[in-house]
Amino acid sequence: MINTTFSAKEAKNNFGRFLDEARRSPVAVEKNGRRVAVMISAEEYDEFNIRRDAYWGKLATKAEKKGYIGTAKSAAFLKKSLYEGD
Repeated sequence: MINTTFSAKEAKNNFGRFLDEARRSPVAVEKNGRRVAVMISAEEYDEFNIRRDAYWGKLATKAEKKGYIGTAKSAAFLKKSLYEGD
């Protein structure tokens, strides 16, 4: 949950404080009153990537069980498609 919001100018002018806040919890950055970015800690980013990869891995496993061609055949198909014109 985002508890802190900085304007882009505030983030620029108080970058150290901005980083300190982001290490504690996600910080939103607004430009012209519109949220344009969110800064999170490195640990939270790593956790996000682990969860995202696990999610897509589960979807791929389900798809493969349903009879889709699977990762190896998909990779071979993409590789062939990319280099057909050479």
